[in-house]
Amino acid sequence: MRPKKNVLTDLELEIMKVIWRREKVTVREVYEELLQHRKIAYTTVMTMIGILERKGRLIKQETDRAYLYTPSEPRTDVVGSMVQDFLKRVFDGSAKPLLLHLVENQKISAEELDDIRKRVKDKRRKK
Repeated sequence: MRPKKNVLTDLELEIMKVIWRREKVTVREVYEELLQHRKIAYTTVMTMIGILERKGRLIKQETDRAYLYTPSEPRTDVVGSMVQDFLKRVFDGSAKPLLLHLVENQKISAEELDDIRKRVKDKRRKK
């Protein structure tokens, strides 16, 4: 097994989101869920799941009729690792420029800003 890369491709992430949500899936279940909002071949899903397993992202379990796949890591760990990788590559490891960009250039609702403010305040209290 090769060491895990932090960043997942767009399709790998889309597949992992299905698997994290369902916890245990077959290739067919992932294919059917993806097919509801995009055109994709069954063989593509099967290939990508095989790749994710070889990368150590999925655990394969044999059953009577099909393989079941489960995530090897929780979503929060993988997403956190991807965010850290993004911060290192784009913002030299600093979160401040990213946060400023989001506040200044994205449509963030007053409700979202209030929630962020509350979380920052809570974080400060814990330190």
